[in-house]
Amino acid sequence: MTTWTQAALGCSIVAAALVIRTALGELRRPGTAREQWRFLTNRTAVMAGTASAAALGAALAFGGTDPGHAIWALLSGILTAFIVDRLMDQASKGRE
Repeated sequence: MTTWTQAALGCSIVAAALVIRTALGELRRPGTAREQWRFLTNRTAVMAGTASAAALGAALAFGGTDPGHAIWALLSGILTAFIVDRLMDQASKGRE
């Protein structure tokens, strides 16, 4: 069973790794941090991430699992939004 503390620690480690990756990229090429985090302003990507987190959270809640998994559902929603933004960016570049 995953407890809230274990889930929060695991997600914190993943989030810290992403922030460190952003910081290192910014040191190498200034301006890349804004590119990496722009998915937060993309409505379609945010809605896809929200839907993903809600669906996974609901599935876990109805499955009767430990509430600590809700934190992982939130992280999966954020990563889904990031991926959707990147795919939309690639698709728009392909049309040019």
